[in-house]
Amino acid sequence: MSVICTSFPPIIRVGAYSLMKPTYSSYRRTPNHRWNSVINTSQARSFVALAASPRSSSHATNRKSRFVHTNSRLQPAYPGHIPLTPFENGVLAVGSALMSLIDTRRADMVAACGETTAGPTLVKLRDTMLESPEGRRILKEMPRINSQTLDWEKLRSLPENTFGRAYVRWLDACKVTPDSREPVHYIDDPELAYVMQRYRETHDLYHALFGLKVSALPELALKAFEFTNLGFPMTALSLGASIRLKSPQRARLWGEFIPWAARCGSHAKCLLTVYWEERWGQDLDEMKKEFGVWDPPAGLTIPRPSRIDLR
Repeated sequence: MSVICTSFPPIIRVGAYSLMKPTYSSYRRTPNHRWNSVINTSQARSFVALAASPRSSSHATNRKSRFVHTNSRLQPAYPGHIPLTPFENGVLAVGSALMSLIDTRRADMVAACGETTAGPTLVKLRDTMLESPEGRRILKEMPRINSQTLDWEKLRSLPENTFGRAYVRWLDACKVTPDSREPVHYIDDPELAYVMQRYRETHDLYHALFGLKVSALPELALKAFEFTNLGFPMTALSLGASIRLKSPQRARLWGEFIPWAARCGSHAKCLLTVYWEERWGQDLDEMKKEFGVWDPPAGLTIPRPSRIDLR
C-alpha cells in the first residue's frame, strides 16, 4: 500500500496515510473500554476536505473555475451530522470500503462505508416501514436500544424461549453490550439517519434471533442475510472479507450459509419494520414462524440454555 500511495499527489497521500494507520479498536466496544479509533469524525472530515483541495498554489491559475466546495456553508441537520458534498461522499465511500476490507475491526470505517453507500436503499426501507403499522410507529416514536432504555431485570425474568430472554442470554454468552454502535454522521436527512441508526441498533437482535455468534464466519453469514432482507450495499461488500477466512470456513460460508441467507432473507418480512421492544415476551419459535425465518446450518450458534451459565 505504501508503494502504491507514493504515486498519488502529495495531498492525497496525506489522506491515504491517515486511513492506513493501524488501530487497536474492536468491532464492538465494552463498557470498560473506549473507542481507540485513529480516524474519528473530524479526521474523516479532514480527509475528504484534503482530497478535495488543489494540490498546490501553483496549480490554481484559475481559482474561480477550479473552486471546490468544502461544505463550509452547510449546516448540520442534527447533532453529530457532518455534511458532505457528493465528491467527498465518494472519496469517503471508497476509502472506508477499502479500509474495512483491510481491517474488519475498524468499526468506524464499516460505519462510514454503510452510510456513504446506502443511497436510495434508505429511502426504500423508510417507505417499507411506512407501509407497516409497526414501522410507522417506529418512525414516529424513534425508540433507541441501549443500556439506558432496556429493563434488564425484566428481560432476565422472562420465561425461557422468549425473545427477550434469548437476547440477554446472547449478550451474556458473547460478552457484548448494546452500547457498541457508532452514531450516524454522513446521512443528510434526519429521518433517514434514524433508519440507519435503527438498523445498527437492531443488528444484535438479528444475532439473538438466530443465536449466531460474533466471530467472522457467523458475522458474514448474517451480513449476507441482511443484504437479501434489507438491501444495504455495505452488507454485500463485506462478503469480500471472506478471503481472510481459512479455506474450510470459506467453503462452508459459500456452500452452506450464503444459500441459507439468500433463501431466508428474501423469504422473510423486512426485519426493520419489527418493533422489537414490544416483543420481548413473544415465544421465539412463534416469532420465527411469523417473520418467515428459520435457523442457519449447524455450527455457528451459541449453546442452548441448558449448557451455559445463565447469570
